Amino acid sequence: MRPDIRRAAEEDAAQVAELIATAFAQLKVVSYLVPDRRERHKVLTADFRILVEHALEHGEIHLIDDGHATAVWFPHTAPLPAPPDYDRRLAECAGEWVEHFRVLDGLFEEHHPAEPHHYLAFLAVHPDRQNQGLGSALLRHHHDRLGGAAAYLEASSAGSRDLYTRHGYQVREPFALPDGTLFWPMWRPGGP
Repeated sequence: MRPDIRRAAEEDAAQVAELIATAFAQLKVVSYLVPDRRERHKVLTADFRILVEHALEHGEIHLIDDGHATAVWFPHTAPLPAPPDYDRRLAECAGEWVEHFRVLDGLFEEHHPAEPHHYLAFLAVHPDRQNQGLGSALLRHHHDRLGGAAAYLEASSAGSRDLYTRHGYQVREPFALPDGTLFWPMWRPGGP
């Protein structure tokens, strides 16, 4: 049985940001971004909230109705504005670790393809519901709606890289954060 998937609304922003922070808690990148474990969840939730709010206006957020999985997409088929007042908001939420976030943002920008595509910024499944097909359901949902457009993402773990490979994504040249944390840029060609 396929789960119910709906488009998130403004009132879902806090829940989506919280879900992404919770789902990403065990990723190596979060230790780089916020070394202090006590502050990590709060800082990440605030950072994700900036991007979630931006996606509500300029992208699409799909949410499994029980609130345990989400996908945040941005169409890169025309110029996309930056989130309003991003630098100030990032500095406020990241505090002493703001440079870590800027390094990651810079690497993402440097490796982002110029070709038109849809960008999967986040695919997050609550840890209690992982490995139950929710991420795949969200991917299929958006891929079915792409109408032949290409898609791009950065996988942040070998497990997610393998999931995306099963959905037609091809690995491009990996890149790393200063601490060695790897990311795998992945491209899904467009077509019929």
